[in-house]
Amino acid sequence: MAKLKDNMKELASAPVLIEGLPEGFKEGLFVFERNGKYYLTFPWVKDKTETLAYAMGNSPSGPFEFKGIIMDESPTGCWTNHHSIVEYNGQWYLFYHHNDFSPEADKRRSVRIDSLTFNSDGTIVKVKPTLRGVGITDARMKIQIDRYSAISKKGASVSFVNDENKFEGWKCRLEKIKSWVQYNRVDFGSQPVQEVKMSVKSDKGGVVKIVADDEDIATVKIPAGKDWRVVKARVEKAPVGVSDIRVSLQKGASVEIDWIGFDAVPWSAGAFETRKYRNFFAEMGYSQAEIDAKLEEVFNDVFYGVNKVYFEVGDSMAYISDLKNHDVRTEGMSYGMMIAVQFDRKDIFDRLWRWCKKYMQHQKGMFEGYFAWSCQTDGTRNSEGPASDGELYYVTSLIFASNRWGNESGINYLAEAQNILDCSMKKVGKDAVTPFISIEHQLITFTPTRFGAKFTDPSYHLPAFYEVWARWAYDGRSRFWRECAERSREYLHKSIHPVTGLNPDYNNYDGSLLHSDGIIGDAFRFDSWRVPMNIALDYSWACADREWQQEYGNKIQNFLYGQGLYDFKDQYNVDGSPVKEVLQAGEYKQLRHSLGLVATAAAVSLVCTDVKCEEFVKQLWEAKHVPYEDGYLDKYYDGLLRLFAFMHLSGRYQIIFPQ
Repeated sequence: MAKLKDNMKELASAPVLIEGLPEGFKEGLFVFERNGKYYLTFPWVKDKTETLAYAMGNSPSGPFEFKGIIMDESPTGCWTNHHSIVEYNGQWYLFYHHNDFSPEADKRRSVRIDSLTFNSDGTIVKVKPTLRGVGITDARMKIQIDRYSAISKKGASVSFVNDENKFEGWKCRLEKIKSWVQYNRVDFGSQPVQEVKMSVKSDKGGVVKIVADDEDIATVKIPAGKDWRVVKARVEKAPVGVSDIRVSLQKGASVEIDWIGFDAVPWSAGAFETRKYRNFFAEMGYSQAEIDAKLEEVFNDVFYGVNKVYFEVGDSMAYISDLKNHDVRTEGMSYGMMIAVQFDRKDIFDRLWRWCKKYMQHQKGMFEGYFAWSCQTDGTRNSEGPASDGELYYVTSLIFASNRWGNESGINYLAEAQNILDCSMKKVGKDAVTPFISIEHQLITFTPTRFGAKFTDPSYHLPAFYEVWARWAYDGRSRFWRECAERSREYLHKSIHPVTGLNPDYNNYDGSLLHSDGIIGDAFRFDSWRVPMNIALDYSWACADREWQQEYGNKIQNFLYGQGLYDFKDQYNVDGSPVKEVLQAGEYKQLRHSLGLVATAAAVSLVCTDVKCEEFVKQLWEAKHVPYEDGYLDKYYDGLLRLFAFMHLSGRYQIIFPQ
């Protein structure tokens, strides 16, 4: 041991041998101070594998007196055990290695954590390694009960969910009647939970009982079957606050449990990390055959059925039309491209892109690289100017097309995406036309023009899209795009009403209202419907703003539910009061219970913890795309949002990684 100079690079004293330590292999020293005592801790091979041992002294340079073992040899034979010890909020913790994920290769390390305590004389109480670890678990999230606090001596065991991919985690198996597993420190909060959910599998079926602090709270019937499924049951006596829960087998045999949770149980990690997507419909009990058939029906309704908005032109092009406004919009075209790449429909994607490229994209001039936001169905431009949400979807869908199909089949998708981004950035410092992502605010503009770049549209904000660009646009701007994702999430916090969860159609970059004189702008109207679904997408893909997004989802569903699940209207002031003037849709001017908002309000269920979210999803599943009472039928906007919502809730709206 030696003292360092202030530059922390050179020795200030000659090294001195630490004496008084036991014989045997030692490595990985970690030193900390507590109450004036210095602890020299180290992995030590006492017999066959490493223990964690320690010595104490009154100075960081010693001398040290050997005190004994902090943690015994691993019962599973894990040879390596490096560690650290830290204090946080008055509690000391031991971080250490284990071979949980690789029992066949004990030098592949994963990390565990357990609490560490001291005797009155300052010596360390030996730590017994646990699967449970530390902290409090939210009852409304997945509880990995296989990371138990205690387990019955007979009839209960833990094994990998998938031996071929151990990183899928573990499962608990209850083999015999009265076998049990216990998980401590579960926070039920102050509002009573209503139901329990469990991911289970059992060849013969069974019944399990759930107890919280010695009170029976639920009995769950497990159906016989060979596949994993989510089952649920009513909670009869809901606990509040922090409780210990125990799950025991009452009937049957060989019941496997992956996780349990209470109420809606949203996922806790995004698909960028897990590459997995939640199938909400399956959790509600719909079979996969029913889900697939329903998704195909809704897809065909948009592209081929009586309500179709997709029209092919010649042998190589197609457009999507907003029929009520008799035009073709970058909004719908870019949506169609995203849907096509999600469904692996290269034929549809290429047709739509060729039409966009020929009729909508500016190849030169001040708008070079951008797209005329509205055209007639023959390609004649109604407006030369772009709308930034179209460019947002074009870039993302083209990157996904590149990841899925490559760039050698006639269209260089990645080059097209890069061209849009590069052309946009060339407009930095221009006056009449600007980048469609504000360089100053790192937020998307309403339109990249002198007027439209002064404000933004909450429904254009999809932070996870920037995460896609940061990974796979390969345009040298990865850091900028990641910062845009962060700024976009921060902006949404400011744009959402704190009580209702509603947002305006347009607002300032700081989230404040425009206070415009026009009918469109300060109220929650047609554009705003997309926000719940966009936040669901960001949660599903990135899950980087989990707590706020869960609060948001509960908040907006609570507001709409309070208006009547089957009665809420499609336009409100952001404080929830009725609008004084109704925004017209096509030739119709009436408040209605619009299918588009029904769809997005259901999609946000992916983030919600309240069990009422299932009622929103059920309403969407049963809703028909038919004319309203006044005869109005929106095949375009309602149809596209409905399809997006079904994609989300079936786990079919996915990040397309490079193949």
